[in-house]
Amino acid sequence: MLAGILAVAAAVVAAPQSAAKPRGSEPVYDFAQAVRETAWVDIGLDGDGDGRSDRVAADIIRPKEPAAQGKKVPVIMDASPYYSCCGRGNESELKTYDSAGRPVGFPLYYDNFFVPRGYAVVLVDLAGTNKSRGCTDIGGPSDINSARKVVDWLNGRANGFTTATGSAKANASWSTGAVGMIGKSYDGTVANGVAATGVDGLKTIVPIGAISSWYDYYRSDGASLRQGSPAGLAQTVSQRNGGQNCGAANQKLTAGATSNGDYNAFWLDRDYVQSASKVKASVLASHGLGDLNVKTINFGQWWEALNVERKIWLTQAGHVDPFDYRRSAWVDTLHKWFDHYLLGVDNGIEKTPGASVEREPDVWVDQAAWPAGNAVTLRPASGGTPGVGTLGTTAGTGTAWFTDSSGQSSNGWAARPTETASGRVLFSTGALAKDLQVSGTAKVTVTATPSTSTARLSAILVDYGPATIRNYTGSKEGIKNELTQSCWGSSATGNDACYLNTSTDAVSVGLNIISRGWADLANHSSLSQESPLTPGQPYTMTFRLASTDHVVPQGHQLALIIGGTDGSFISGPSQYPKITVDLGKTSLALPVVGPGPSAVPAALPVAPVGIAPATVSGLERG
Repeated sequence: MLAGILAVAAAVVAAPQSAAKPRGSEPVYDFAQAVRETAWVDIGLDGDGDGRSDRVAADIIRPKEPAAQGKKVPVIMDASPYYSCCGRGNESELKTYDSAGRPVGFPLYYDNFFVPRGYAVVLVDLAGTNKSRGCTDIGGPSDINSARKVVDWLNGRANGFTTATGSAKANASWSTGAVGMIGKSYDGTVANGVAATGVDGLKTIVPIGAISSWYDYYRSDGASLRQGSPAGLAQTVSQRNGGQNCGAANQKLTAGATSNGDYNAFWLDRDYVQSASKVKASVLASHGLGDLNVKTINFGQWWEALNVERKIWLTQAGHVDPFDYRRSAWVDTLHKWFDHYLLGVDNGIEKTPGASVEREPDVWVDQAAWPAGNAVTLRPASGGTPGVGTLGTTAGTGTAWFTDSSGQSSNGWAARPTETASGRVLFSTGALAKDLQVSGTAKVTVTATPSTSTARLSAILVDYGPATIRNYTGSKEGIKNELTQSCWGSSATGNDACYLNTSTDAVSVGLNIISRGWADLANHSSLSQESPLTPGQPYTMTFRLASTDHVVPQGHQLALIIGGTDGSFISGPSQYPKITVDLGKTSLALPVVGPGPSAVPAALPVAPVGIAPATVSGLERG
């Protein structure tokens, strides 16, 4: 493999020794003459039950000149279920083929930009989608093997074929074996899952808005999120497959994803955090702090479990690719990242700050690492208005209560912070004497007494005060398409490198919900087993809020709201209860930079302008 990597270095134009740093790979190869081909890789499973081992289609585009010169190239891979059903990127690009079935249109700009620079780009159809055989299993062994086995094939450890069913072998003698996986949403999720197998040859991954545990996509501490179902997503992505029958595979998905929200073997199979210790690849991640599709707990728990070289970008936007909110800087970073980890270029990218965070629209700051905060304990206390109190370091006494019902939402709970509301209780710090950076994953502990045998809990953190933020709940989650285009790499017939420019969609607000969390009180003792609730008996439960990095400015107020069913995100119980909260046994573990909030007494805003929650429709928006 070393010889192959050294051969690829011929595509790197070295700077003189006196230069400050070496130059990276240059566009020296003819994109129009690139080799375009498909290999079908055996994944060793029979997901569609046809008696044959499933093969997945890997569409390949690579520079022609290195192979002719006996040189090898590294691989950038995007494994996806969306190449024929839903499309990739802001413009929903699909794969296209010529009359002979040869790949022509490769979605996204990776091929246009990197193939002329000496990389191959491999776009893999997950099993059960587009040209691949088998059936998708939504993050399970079939999905992960679909990509892992291609990594093996690129390293000479798996069988590839020139057709979907024939016996003629295809080899990857043109590959150095060094692979970098990239992708947004489902694609980035597969990258996480493959990295968690520890497969040799996977040098780096670039997960964008990616899932780290499918449980935390469909469930939240026992509560069922309104995200559809694994079987429903499987049916969506397999609509244009090769005609194989995946009914039995989908039944397994329905049976495994039990509706009660318990964590079971099905979810364990799809929980990559549990295997994070196996990850050897470096990680360049990006996630939207306003992502209400793939909740930010997914990047938070993954990030804290990793022990590899890594860097993360955190934007105010929602489920958005950095190519569409910080394009030039992202392509430059990605170029340096792949050059370093796949070509061995000593460009110093690994020494840059570990986190870049968007504080205001298009205002970015670097910090050494994420999370930057350490937990302080804040406690709620009663105030002069029933259901509205204070949040500080002194424990409160007594109780507060609210009545759960259908039709409630976190946005409604936050809208009138000075008023008693039947569906929630609210506790505020008062006006902050100085900026407060919340950086990490908060946890709330609630001791609650329900009046019925079923109960849900929701908690949110709210920054009260005027601000201009990305409109992450807007139709494009913080960006707008422009009428102009910019081009990133070389073009060829049927495959151009030009994409719509985007701009920031900003909105002025009076409040900003910066973190959310939900739980089923019946899972107070275990996420794997519900315990029946006895009406009138108190239960203590600790559950997580969404990971974040947010500065609450001086003069703003930070509030904790506790309610029942946040109907915008979770399903309600069979019987809606009145819930009494024991304030002396309720607390918030808040990760902050510095000693914690210091505040002065100040009234909450009477009726701040908020923003409505986004419609959650699942990964089909990926």
